[in-house]
Parts: sequence; structure tokens; C-alpha cells
Amino acid sequence: MEMIIAGLLDSLAPNSLMFVFLGVAIGVTIGAIPGINGPMAIALFIPVTYYMSALTAIGFLVGLNKGAFFGGAISAVLLRTPGTPEAAATAWDGYPLTQQGKGEKALRMAFYSSVAGDFISTAVLIGIAAPLATVALFMGPAEVFALISLALTVIAGIGTNSISRGLIAAAFGLLVGMVGTEPVTALPRLTFDIYQLGSGLKLIPVAIGLLAFSEILIQLEKFTVKGGGEQAANVFSAKREDRLLSWKEFSASARTLIRGSTIGIFVGAMPGLGAPVASFMSYDQAQKRSKHPEKFGTGELEGIGASEAANSAVVGASLIPLFVLGIPGNLAVAMLMGAFMIHGMQPGPLMFQENARLMYGVYGSLIVASFFLLIIGRLGLRVFCKAVEIPAVILYPVVVFTCIMGSYLGQSSMFDVVIMLIFGVIGYFMRKFDFSYVAFLIGFILVPEWERALQQVVIISQYDTFLFFRRPVAVGLIGLTFFVIARTFWGSLKGKK
Repeated sequence: MEMIIAGLLDSLAPNSLMFVFLGVAIGVTIGAIPGINGPMAIALFIPVTYYMSALTAIGFLVGLNKGAFFGGAISAVLLRTPGTPEAAATAWDGYPLTQQGKGEKALRMAFYSSVAGDFISTAVLIGIAAPLATVALFMGPAEVFALISLALTVIAGIGTNSISRGLIAAAFGLLVGMVGTEPVTALPRLTFDIYQLGSGLKLIPVAIGLLAFSEILIQLEKFTVKGGGEQAANVFSAKREDRLLSWKEFSASARTLIRGSTIGIFVGAMPGLGAPVASFMSYDQAQKRSKHPEKFGTGELEGIGASEAANSAVVGASLIPLFVLGIPGNLAVAMLMGAFMIHGMQPGPLMFQENARLMYGVYGSLIVASFFLLIIGRLGLRVFCKAVEIPAVILYPVVVFTCIMGSYLGQSSMFDVVIMLIFGVIGYFMRKFDFSYVAFLIGFILVPEWERALQQVVIISQYDTFLFFRRPVAVGLIGLTFFVIARTFWGSLKGKK
């Protein structure tokens, strides 16, 4: 108890509080810029922490990561340009609300959902980190393959009225995700002798092209036909009910927020899956369990809440395998692991014995960062909305410039800008012909880990395909996958009748 109290008091020291606040503020700003996500921000600022104390440095970087997760929702809701990959699902319902003049309400929903998911995840990290990490320890390649197979089956109906078109889009995403060097033989695959494709296509330029640049093309088409470029690109309603989020509206999504937070916690505790997976899985479950699934994609508050609660819950949960097992759950946590090691600590179970005071100080910093996120986000809501209340002829060139810079910054490569433009055109035609670009993105995100897990199973089992049947969790997940497929097609047939 003395260690707990001492650690929590350390996190409340003025120096620690100041840097956590700065971390959250910088993270929100960076997250709102497409192409610069949490891991990139942590990598950029790790050198700044060399001369800080260990607790101050970790608190600053954790605040940076938390802020970036909410920041990604700002541009996703207001401009349909996700600042971070995990905010892609937020744009699906957030931007339609912005087009209806309810952008501030959509942003409030994203903000409060993000804070709720973050608080729940932090509480779980502090309270039951060890049991969840024990579950993650038993997730071998067979279980990971089965889990991703389940995730792939639930995406076919997202963003389209046709399951077959959703499957085609998902399969196209799998194909595009396989471009690059084959992981086992190290041979180039689908590169067509273009050396830049050797490392595969990156998510940021592909996502920006599909989600943001394609939207610009559609808006330009509308202006060409109807005119109106001098009007504001996003007009916000003056009605109070269109700007503010009532308690009734927020509490109506309580189940969705809890479900999304739970999905985010479990996905975050499983190394390698990441926040985009949690975000899309939560959105899919919210749509399937909703009384009005047809409203999703047209401006449904519940869809925003599902996405933001899940991806924010990943932040705390991804620290579970790091603290208990010494395994980074995702790229951002891998950056944090580097920061721990720079300050002379090896993440893992021994940290609770060797650096107990520091660990409880980190827990305190996580709680403080959540409160600062609540304050900064609440005060900045009106500012974020005013920033995009400008004429379309001014805003859209800025968005195009942001798309180009966001694509370029990832690897400082003009090739990524070309990829963004290509997928912008592909996204334009996918929208026109009702092919789900959301399903495409999920397939694209999941295929590297899915393929790697399958190859590991094949190598470990020495081509014995019955290995799956000797793993109870894998069998259960595969059975659930077939159940979801059968239920999806049965629901489609009933809908046609």
C-alpha cells in the first residue's frame, strides 16, 4: 500500500502533470493530421524524453498516444479524412452527420465515447491485467488464424446492401494486402518489378485515398454539376439540438459503448491485432445488433460510439501484455517499450517487483492523462468545428494538400502519393457501384497477420492440417466463423423474401 500511495503521489507532481498535459495536447493535434499517427508521434518525441525522469517520460508518451487516438476522429468526422487508421470507421457515420449540419454533435459523440472507452480500459489494465495476459499467452498461431478468419467473415455486409459485393471488396483487400515480399521465402509477389512495392502497400496512403481523396472527387463532381463552391464546405446548424449531445442520446448507446470497450480490451490484449481491427469489429457488432441497421453509414451516433469506444479501449489494454509478459501489443506499445529500456527498465513481470513504485506511478499517469483528455477535448470542440466552417473552394484544396502531405510523410516517398491518388480513383468507383471500401480496408489490414499465422501453423505442424482440431479455442473460433457465414447468408435470403 505504501508503494501504491507513493507511486500515485509521484504521478501528481507538478513536473509530471505538466508533461502529461503537454503529451495529450500534442497528441490530439498530431492525431488530427492525416498520416501522422500515435506510433510516429512517439518515435518523434522519444529523443525529447532522454533527460526526463522515467515516470515523466512514460507519462508524456502515454499522454501523446491517448491524445492521438481521439485526434484521429476530428478530421474523420469533419473532413472524412481519418487522422489515424483506427478512425476510418468513425468517418463512416461521422461525416454524414457533418453534411447534415450536425458535425459538432458527431464530434461530441466521438469525444465522449473515446473518453469512456479509455476510462474503462485503464480501469481494466489496473484491476485485471494479469488474468487477461494469461489468456493472451495461450493464443498460438492456430488461434490467431481462427480469430482473424472470424473477423474477416463479419465484414462482408459492412458498407453495402449486397453481401456478394462486400465479399468481392474484402477479397480485393486481401489481394492488395499480399503485394510485397512473401514472408517465408522472401520472394517478391505481385510487385511487377516495381521495387517500391517490395515492402508492400502502406495503410496510410491507401486509406487516405479510399476515404478522403475519393470524397473530394465526389464533391468536385457535385460542384461541377450544381455549383456552390463559394458556400461553406461544412455548414453547422444553429439549432441547439443539432449541436449538443443530450444525455438521452448518449445513454441510448450505453450498451454499444460497453460492448465496444470490451472488444477493444480483448483485441488490445492480443498482441498484433491492433486498434483498426477492434474499431471495425465493434462497428460491425453494433450494426448487427441495432434495431435500425439500415441507418448505419447515414449518420448514426451509435456507429460513431462503437468505433471510438473500441479503438480508445485498445490504448490501455495493449499495455497488458507489455507489463505482464514483456510483449508489445502493437507498434505504439513497441515504441513505449523502447522508452522503458532507454530509462533502464525491462518490461515484464519482474517490473512489479523491481520497480513497483514506478509502475503505480505509470498507472497514476494513465488516469491523469484520461482526465486531461476530457478537459482538452471538451474545451477544443468548438474550435475544431470553426476550423472547417470555411468555403469549399478554400477547404477542399487544403484537404487535398493534407491528403498529399499525409501520404508523403509516412516514408517521405512520392510513390506513396501516387498510390493515394490511384486508390482515390478506385474508391470513387467503389462508391459509385456500391462496393464496400470498409470491407476492402479490413481485408487489407488483416491479411499480413492472417497469412503469417497460417504459415506458422503449417510449419509448426509439418503440414498436418489436423493441428486445428487439437486446439479447442481454434476449433471454437472456426465453428463460430461458419455459424456467422450461415447466419449472414440466411439473413440475406430472408431479406430478399
